Amino acid sequence: MSVQTSWTTLGVILVAAVAVSVAQTVDPRVGTWQLNVAASKYSPGPAPKSQVLTIEAAGKGEKVRSESVSASGAKTSTEYSADFDGKPQPLKGSETADMVTLKRVDTHTTVRVDSKAGKTVTTYQRVVSKDGKTMTVTIKGVDAKGQSVNNVVVFEKK
Repeated sequence: MSVQTSWTTLGVILVAAVAVSVAQTVDPRVGTWQLNVAASKYSPGPAPKSQVLTIEAAGKGEKVRSESVSASGAKTSTEYSADFDGKPQPLKGSETADMVTLKRVDTHTTVRVDSKAGKTVTTYQRVVSKDGKTMTVTIKGVDAKGQSVNNVVVFEKK
């Protein structure tokens, strides 16, 4: 075997190893998440009866759909698709915001900022547990009534 053939073989092996490593790196947020009402804290309340988040990888970011049932039984849904680049993208279905921006802090942590007419209204810090089974979302801002919001919301992966 020549030296050139050995280097070519080594190069092919390294490229294959990197491809396998990248393929195995999956965003831990991708999937379906169910709200754990009992483990969550809402200020102000009341807590919703239920909420399901569906998160899909999309480009260099994510596509998210949220289906909720409020304490009074009203059903709502929101949806967005945005990259983790901090650039505003449309947020559909929200009472309080019309745009969303995303930033990735690390593999398990992201920050979402909702805004209306260019003004920040709500910030979500979302942290997925190391085992990938729970996601804790700390929400700070204002609600549709202008009240301060300071929620800690826990989701479990389905």
